[in-house]
Amino acid sequence: MAFFQIEYHSKSLGMERHVNVIYPDASEIKEQYIDDKDIPVLYLLHGMGGNENSWSKRTAIERLLRKTNLIVIMPSTDLAWYTNTAYGLNYYDMIAEELPQIMQRFFPNMTKKREKTFIAGLSMGGYGAYKIALSTDRFSYAASFSGALGIGIDGQDLGDAAGETPHYWEGIFGQLQDKKVEGHFLTALAEKSDKKTKFYAWCGYEDFLYQSNEAAIAKLRQLGLDIDYHNDHGKHEWYYWEKQLEQLFLWLPIDYVKEERLS
Repeated sequence: MAFFQIEYHSKSLGMERHVNVIYPDASEIKEQYIDDKDIPVLYLLHGMGGNENSWSKRTAIERLLRKTNLIVIMPSTDLAWYTNTAYGLNYYDMIAEELPQIMQRFFPNMTKKREKTFIAGLSMGGYGAYKIALSTDRFSYAASFSGALGIGIDGQDLGDAAGETPHYWEGIFGQLQDKKVEGHFLTALAEKSDKKTKFYAWCGYEDFLYQSNEAAIAKLRQLGLDIDYHNDHGKHEWYYWEKQLEQLFLWLPIDYVKEERLS
């Protein structure tokens, strides 16, 4: 497979940005799985403190994908929660709207079909994956590992656990007492969504976001979302997220040769 490190200018942010891309190599894929005209794509989002390099540095993602016909796009949102922030930087627009257009120009063989376009993320990126999937009609599958899905349900607890002050959250979402903040809640987005996207979620019992996930998943299911939710022992760390990455590739509707997934 090929690994691209791309620097481009984002009009949404008015600055240079970096994105990493894993692109499938036909020589490593069984002939019946090769499709050079409509390649499925996964947008893979990082958590707090991460960037576009997080997944490739912390996991064996290239080994797991070696025989899979899938493009993986790994952008960076810095610490902006995949959101058009109150301080005027439009990270949501950059990733949800602008980046797919830019990637299509770089990789014209990348699919344009909703049913072959996916998004996933961990922690902050789990929130971002659900948020972007619920607020656009681009993604057919979305996944969260240890996701910060409880914003709007137990958002204050999340803020305390992440060690951030109210000033930080207000810089992202605006005044916390303002009704406009509710537009960032996954529950509000779920109420307006078309309910066509399939969702996956995992959180470990020992994860500080476990109770938040329990409450958020229950509420989102009540609102009609189709969520395949899993739990097991695990903390908020990469050892467990790498295991879930493999499960994600098995869950997605891609030509993935299961008996060879560890080769």
